[in-house]
Formats: sequence, C-alpha cells, structure tokens
Amino acid sequence: MKIAILPGDGIGPEIVAQACRVLEALRSDGLPVETEHGVLGGAAYDRHGEPYPEATRRLVHAADAVLLGAVGGPQYDKLDRPLRPERGLLAIRKDLNLFANLRPALLYPELAGASTLKPEVVAGLDIMIVRELTGDIYFGQPRGIAVNELGEREAYNTMRYSESEVRRIARVAFGIAMKRSRRLCSVDKANVLETTEFWKEIVTDVGREFPAVELSHMYVDNAAMQLVRNPKQFDVMVTGNIFGDILSDEASMLTGSIGMLPSASLDENNKGLYEPSHGSAPDIAGRDLANPLATILSLAMMLRYSFNRDDVATRVESAVKKVLAAGLRTADIYQSGCEKVSCTAMGDAVVAAL
Repeated sequence: MKIAILPGDGIGPEIVAQACRVLEALRSDGLPVETEHGVLGGAAYDRHGEPYPEATRRLVHAADAVLLGAVGGPQYDKLDRPLRPERGLLAIRKDLNLFANLRPALLYPELAGASTLKPEVVAGLDIMIVRELTGDIYFGQPRGIAVNELGEREAYNTMRYSESEVRRIARVAFGIAMKRSRRLCSVDKANVLETTEFWKEIVTDVGREFPAVELSHMYVDNAAMQLVRNPKQFDVMVTGNIFGDILSDEASMLTGSIGMLPSASLDENNKGLYEPSHGSAPDIAGRDLANPLATILSLAMMLRYSFNRDDVATRVESAVKKVLAAGLRTADIYQSGCEKVSCTAMGDAVVAAL
C-alpha cells in the first residue's frame, strides 16, 4: 500500500502525525504499508513558490492513495489567486480526476449532547453525502473579472455539467445507496438553473438502472432547511460541486463538531485523496489542541475504499469508538464530566485502543 502523506498547513501537520502513528501501529501488526511525505498548499508555496509543485504531482501519481491534512492560512490571503493554497487542493483533485467526494455525517451516541440540535432530532444520524468534485461553477469556463460594455467592472463564473459527468457521479451514489438503505435524494435547483434541471433529468435516467433504489429529488434550499428540521429523513444524498460543498459542511455540524468527520475523494478506480472535513484552523495551529479523529477516520475510509480492507478499517473505527466511550474529548467536543485531552493524547489513546 503506497500512501502519499501531505500534512499541509495550520493544524494539518499535527493531526496527520497522529494518523501516521495509527498507520505505524497497523504496520507493526503486519499491514504492508509504504509512506512518503510531500507538500501541498501553503507549505508547498513556502518551499517551491507554487501550491501544487511538480514533485508533489509525481508523488501522488505514483501512490495508491493520498492522506491530506488541511490547507490554507491568513498569511496567504494576499497572494495572487493561482498561488493560494486552496488552488493546490483544487488542482490535485482535478489532476487525479477525483470526481466523487464522500462525506459521511455520523453521530456517535457519546456525542449526541455536543450537537446544537435536540438529541431526539439527531440521535442515530447516519447520512452519506456524495458530492461531484471536478465540475460545476468551481471549474466552469469562462470565468474572471473584466470590464463590461458599459465600462463597469463585473465578475462572472460559469455553472456547467456534461452528461458523462452527471452519469458517473450518479452511478457512484446509487451504488452506495445499494449498500445502505436503498434511498437516494438528488439535490438540485431545477426550478431556476438549467444546469441542475439537466442534472435532475440525467440522475432520473440513471435511476432506471437501479430499480431497487428509491430516488427522490429536492431543491437545495429546502434540503438545507430539512437537514436542520429533520435530518434523519436522509440516507444518501447526491448533488453538484457547489451545493455539495455547502450541504456537507452543514450536515457535519449536526454531529456536534466538524472535527469528527472524515472524507474521501475517489477516481473511477477508487484511488483516493482522504482528508478531514474541517479546515486548517490557524488560530489553534501549533498548540496541540486540534481533534485528530477526523483524520484518523479518513485513514479508515482509505483502508476501506482504496485498499478494500474492511477488516482493518473497522479496527480503526472501533478504536475511535472505544476512546469516545472512555470519555476522552478534545476541546471541540468537550462536555462536562469528560476528560479534556490534547491532540497528541487523543492519538495516544487511539493507538492504545488498537
């Protein structure tokens, strides 16, 4: 298993270090793993003058999977757009053709009190959001800032999807629904946007290949409301890049902390980039306060989706559950009566639980 490790910026190196300790514990137990570190985002800009350097590109293409921390920080905000850390993240997704982003929103029973919603609304929550990752308004051309015919500056972006792009992400979502509760909700804004009217048409057509899956459609504004009102009505959700970006972050906070949630971005052969759903949190970087569990759970997703090792993935997930059941909490999920621990101490506990 050749894994490229990209710690990134902010708290990235701290949380990735704990995931690497878990990986090392598994390696000492016989898991055949090779790792190599590289740089992405702000760290790459600092070293190479660009957020996705050629050395990193070669590294990730040679790997079977990639583990990423987080990218970004306020010190890079004034850089020209092509040089900003986030452009490195977009570039690696595009370069590896990682079109399917899987974002689970799973509420652990021990953390029900950490959610801002009532426990009865979120208890037992288990949603998978499938987000298309390489198309839509984030990548559509033309785009830019220009002076219009009236002599006024204006900015513009283009939302667009090809039929093949919609079909392939729909098939991924239907396939995941087949392994879960066989319910899929496709999210669009078909009453306003032709792009998503087209999306709805194609998803409906793909649905005929999966007659066992109950397909529903929902406008994105209603979906945002329903995620807060009655989130357990959803099982698998599929949507485009910009809607998925927003809804998956919203869904993550139903669980009490975005610091608990992993993500996977896959190509058509299940080669993937695995990263926590949260950002680089520069305000706590270097203070050993970050929650490493989302990164450790991202490693579990890697073992499951890219390496087909459900057995080892389950071991990692069980270790996380055991630590939570023992009452250990980082600051973001701390509740009265629990033991507040550092990022490193949480890593210690997960390794011990393994």
